[in-house]
Amino acid sequence: MTCEACKSIPPVVAEGYIEKGQWENIGGRKTYITGPSDSKKAILDIYDIFGITPQTIQGADALSAALGILVFVPDFLEGDYAKGEWFSNPTPENEKAKTELFSRAMAFEPHKAVLKFVEDTKTKWAVEVWAALGLCWGGKVVALTSGTGTPFIVSGQVHPGRLDVEDIKKTNIPHIILASKDEDASEVFKCKEVLEGAKTGVVETYAMHHGWMGARANLGKTEDSKEYERGYNQIANFFSKYL
Repeated sequence: MTCEACKSIPPVVAEGYIEKGQWENIGGRKTYITGPSDSKKAILDIYDIFGITPQTIQGADALSAALGILVFVPDFLEGDYAKGEWFSNPTPENEKAKTELFSRAMAFEPHKAVLKFVEDTKTKWAVEVWAALGLCWGGKVVALTSGTGTPFIVSGQVHPGRLDVEDIKKTNIPHIILASKDEDASEVFKCKEVLEGAKTGVVETYAMHHGWMGARANLGKTEDSKEYERGYNQIANFFSKYL
C-alpha cells in the first residue's frame, strides 16, 4: 500500500532480503520488475557499476511500495560488473581490470539503450508516465537522457558518477541529485546553482560515502541504514510531486 501522507518506504532489511518482484526478459535484457503490473506509471532504475545487488533491488522494491507503481531494473551491463576486490586490493592486475570495465561502461550508448528499453516494455505493460533514477554510473546515464527527447517527466541521481554541470544544464525536466561527501564539492555546488536556480530541482549532499544507496550500502550499520532509508524516502517524495 502507498502512504499517501508521506510516501514513505518500508522498513529497511539489513540481511537476508527477499525480493518482492520477479525477473523477466525485456527486449533481450534480463530485468527485475516490481510493483503492480497494471500501473500506468513506472520508474526506470539504473544500478551502479557493481550491477545487480540486494541493496539495489531492495531500493527498487522500496520505491515501488512507497509510490504504488512499477519499477524496472534492467541489466544494462549484462553481468559485466565491477568487483569489490578491485577497490579493496588495488594490485596492477585489479587496476587494469577496473580501468577496462570503466572504459566499456562509459562506451554504453544511453539514448539508444534507454529509448529501446522503454519501447520494449510496451509489449506487456501499458506505462504512460516514466521517471528515472540512476545510481553512480546509472546516474550519468539518467543525466544524459533527461534532456531533449527524454521519455521521462522527472529524474534523479544518487552518489552520481562523473557528475558534470554541463549535463545538468541540458536537462529539461525536474531533477534531483543526492550527492555523497566523496563527490567533487565544487561540481555539486555548480549543479545546485543550476537546478535550484533557473531549473526545477533539488541538490543535497549527504555526509555518507559514495555508494551508500547502492551496492556499497552496509545496511547492518545503523547510520548506513538510516541514511539509505532517508535517501530513498527523499527520492520517493520528490518523484511523487510529478508522477
